[in-house]
Amino acid sequence: MNHLPKQSVFSTSYPQAVDHAAADKGHFPRRRLSFSSQVLPGILAGLDSLAVLSTAAISLVMIVGSQGYDAEYYAAAICFVWIVVAFLMNFAGLYRLESIMSPLAFADKIILGFGTTFLFLLAAAFALKISTSFSRLWVSCFAASACGTTLLIRVFAARVVGYLADRRVFTRNVVVAGAGRQAQHLFAYIKRCNPRFITIIGVFPEQDCLPVDCPYPLLGNLDNLVPYVRAHNIDDVIIALPWSSDAQIMGIMARLRELPVNAYLSSDLIGFQLPFRQSPDHFGQMPLVEVMGRPLQGWGSLQKAALDYGLGAVLTLLLLPVMAIIAFAIKLDSKGPVLFRQERYGFVNKVFWIWKFRTMRHEPVPSNSTVQATRDDPRVTSIGRILRKTSLDELPQLFNVLSGSMSLVGPRPHANDHNEEYARLIRGYFARHRVKPGMTGWAQVNGFRGETKSVERMEGRVKYDIHYVENWSLFFDLKILMLTVVTAISGRNAY
Repeated sequence: MNHLPKQSVFSTSYPQAVDHAAADKGHFPRRRLSFSSQVLPGILAGLDSLAVLSTAAISLVMIVGSQGYDAEYYAAAICFVWIVVAFLMNFAGLYRLESIMSPLAFADKIILGFGTTFLFLLAAAFALKISTSFSRLWVSCFAASACGTTLLIRVFAARVVGYLADRRVFTRNVVVAGAGRQAQHLFAYIKRCNPRFITIIGVFPEQDCLPVDCPYPLLGNLDNLVPYVRAHNIDDVIIALPWSSDAQIMGIMARLRELPVNAYLSSDLIGFQLPFRQSPDHFGQMPLVEVMGRPLQGWGSLQKAALDYGLGAVLTLLLLPVMAIIAFAIKLDSKGPVLFRQERYGFVNKVFWIWKFRTMRHEPVPSNSTVQATRDDPRVTSIGRILRKTSLDELPQLFNVLSGSMSLVGPRPHANDHNEEYARLIRGYFARHRVKPGMTGWAQVNGFRGETKSVERMEGRVKYDIHYVENWSLFFDLKILMLTVVTAISGRNAY
């Protein structure tokens, strides 16, 4: 394969001048927690469950006490109330941001939900002819205390979340692309409605636009948007350009797809070139449509971290004896260090050191290019051939997982020079860097493991990687891990 001129994609595409200028202006706020209107309902559901179960237990101890009673009936009644209340409150929209932040305005729905639930409970008890098994005083106290406690907890939670939001502890960092008529309408709406959970960091006007009385800092033009987002902790990008500028919008979108941000299109017309979804609650009623979502948002990041650190720690402990045996075998087989390390580009192109067991003879490596291993490669040692075929050479990357630079599952990190070369040849290549690189990936279990002999084959690998990024789920990760075991045993495309 012909190598292109050695000019770094990263150094030319993302100038640092904008970052320093923004820092000098001092208008990037400190922020501790990224607010998510997808996570908050789950937390409130947990608090509601705590209110129901705790009041049930306390009223049971205080009223029924040590008197003889059928524990199974009471346990069934408590579970019935817990499940039905959660269902009715969700059905009534009480886990939307508006109702969470204004609990007193929706108190009637909360009371109605509990009232309906206990009517169902009484109806079921009479139908099953077990109503005499329950203390009427306990049922009454349980209903009143559960409803009252839930309402009090929601009022307290709304105050705490509102307090933190007003002090920008909970917020979303947002930048706006465009400063023309569409953007001016957007700014006027934001001023009028003042969404509580977003902070407009600044604006990137069009190259030919001279904003008048822009209420937010100007951070450069549209060419500076992507490098600024890459260098700063930005959650959302609002594209406030005329929808008739579809080519310009699609160009911005193509570059934003390389970054872990959400992109929204402000109201106008652009046809059917982008998939539209309703914007999250934290934008209030702003006229926005979502055109790109951030991977692993909401509970996804927590689920991914739990899998990586939990399963990663277990696997590391279980496989330490195996790694010790492999290290001893490598030392006996050939001269040189046991481990091989190399710089790779990881999450949003941040450089990290990747670790592997050394599988090749220890020789000086050319600094200008990385040569992929080929079938029957003479550089591979006898032990190395076994390790590469079974993928056991990748085991030290468990320490990369535990350090946070890699994930168990994700797009495999390529050598840096290959990364830069393929980024010039394959459009949207860097979209695979929107999540952490992985020890294994969707591409690897679908036959794209090992050497990539052509651009077409690399395009196939990138296609599978981007599919993984855009369709991640916990079960998807577990599926890939199981398929990886099968693939490693078969040894297909590994040499």
